[in-house]
Amino acid sequence: MPPTPSNDLIQLGRDPIAAAVLVRHVRTDSDGAIVTFDGCVRDNSHGRRTLYLDYESYESMALTKLKEIATDIHAKFAIDRVAIAHRLGRLDIGETSVFIAVSAPHRAAAFDACRFAIDTLKRTVPIWKKEYFADGAVWSDGELPPPPPDAAAASAATSATRISKPAS
Repeated sequence: MPPTPSNDLIQLGRDPIAAAVLVRHVRTDSDGAIVTFDGCVRDNSHGRRTLYLDYESYESMALTKLKEIATDIHAKFAIDRVAIAHRLGRLDIGETSVFIAVSAPHRAAAFDACRFAIDTLKRTVPIWKKEYFADGAVWSDGELPPPPPDAAAASAATSATRISKPAS
């Protein structure tokens, strides 16, 4: 896979995301559109009041995957620049957890590329979200960190045992 263009900006870290800086980074005089996605922490999930979120990641792999997304965007869409930033650690209500900015000569490509970026990020980048409520915490939408190798093998063996038992 070719390297991410040097004019793209990919960030993964614990500091707050500076959205305006990312937008300025992608803006050029030849662009007619900048489309952004600002994923922010909301105060509720599935009918429960959310207190805060905590993001964990396999950081080296996550950075590699974010760069791959940027490279794919350039291959699939007529865009100029991409900026993708994702937070890790504890985030409070209202904070930005992920921000994507895409610049392009025309709006259609910028919209399509931005949508592709967030959808692909959610499916492929090893970043996991834990939601905290007054009565406990859960990993969101089944986005669990992978279990240790021993636990995965034990779980598979248990599932296989349950499946293979004859009905009484």
